Amino acid sequence: MTPTDLAPQINPPTRLYPRRRTISWSAWIGFAGILLITLIALLAPWLTPYDPYLRVTDAYLPPSQSHVFGTDGVGRDLLSRILVGVQSTWLASAAVIAFSLLFGTLIGALSGAIGGKTDFLVQRVVDLFLVFPGTLIAFAMAAVLGPGLLNSIATLAIFWWPWYARISRDEIRRLRTRPHFEAARAAGVGRRRLLLVHLLPGALPSLIIAATLDVSNMIMALSVMSFLGLGQPAPSAELGAMTARSLDSLTVFWWIPILPASALLLMCLFSNLAGDGLRSALKGT
Repeated sequence: MTPTDLAPQINPPTRLYPRRRTISWSAWIGFAGILLITLIALLAPWLTPYDPYLRVTDAYLPPSQSHVFGTDGVGRDLLSRILVGVQSTWLASAAVIAFSLLFGTLIGALSGAIGGKTDFLVQRVVDLFLVFPGTLIAFAMAAVLGPGLLNSIATLAIFWWPWYARISRDEIRRLRTRPHFEAARAAGVGRRRLLLVHLLPGALPSLIIAATLDVSNMIMALSVMSFLGLGQPAPSAELGAMTARSLDSLTVFWWIPILPASALLLMCLFSNLAGDGLRSALKGT
């Protein structure tokens, strides 16, 4: 038997604190991309080199130094139109997500906190919305109301909030069983303070993650609407409509449909990367 075998076995010290979660490089790319898109959306009127609605030169010019993305079939600068299209699509998506998140969180939180018959009735209404294909019904309603960005936003917002109501309600019901909530209720804390201080903050991470991951779905929904002619009428600059109107020139003047579609692809990609990174940072998955 060697001295090493006789030496006492010392276990490694136990970590008193959990290992710090790191954010992946892909998530940082997503966050940087979202920041860039947001700045473009806010500053689009000052970033466009030409008027996006007026003819500025010959039609079907390929990308060049004077027109970085070329021109479309009318002679309008494609870069200017894409910048304005990013603005309308991104801000409209953010508006629908923000309304759905706020309204759905409020309904779900009240339903989960009150419980009883109120919770039962609210959940049956939510189930009714979730059973039907909400996106398709929103498309049908937009077709009835007529083309327009506001109509698209309104119809999508009507059918998008139940997802957040369900998440909010489930999180609130889960948090009601935790010891800190029972202790606060036993201490005589009022219902409003219980909801706003002890329940709702615990549900926010799941809701924020869901909203971030849902941005790409909303971008695609709005783009499909404009692609089908349910968005703003011509000559408005919407990425889906710009792609649809120029599909017949794909094999010859490829940049006219490809570049707006690529802008949509990048917006969805950055949103998904940021959402995955945020989920890993908040949930540790």
